[in-house]
Amino acid sequence: MEIENKEQIIQRRKEIEQELVKMLKDVGSVFTLDHVKDVIYYEKENDDMTKVIAMFDRGGDISELSNILELTNDAWNYFPHKCLKGLSPMEMILENKK
Repeated sequence: MEIENKEQIIQRRKEIEQELVKMLKDVGSVFTLDHVKDVIYYEKENDDMTKVIAMFDRGGDISELSNILELTNDAWNYFPHKCLKGLSPMEMILENKK
């Protein structure tokens, strides 16, 4: 899906939030949506995305890991990052297209 405006980004972000909450519950994680968003927002180290993945990983099969990777990648790209002045990577792409 090609992003054409900020509203699409906000809508996709809401969908990702719902998916994250469901997956956290499904895997029995002790972490919350706010934990995921905080790691993404305050990213400092190269392995911060790995920290998000670890919040979901319970040692399941390759299919479960694939779903985790896809969802955390979407979260990383659609959620705000402090180092991007509070914008998400997708918002940065949208701004650069204009």
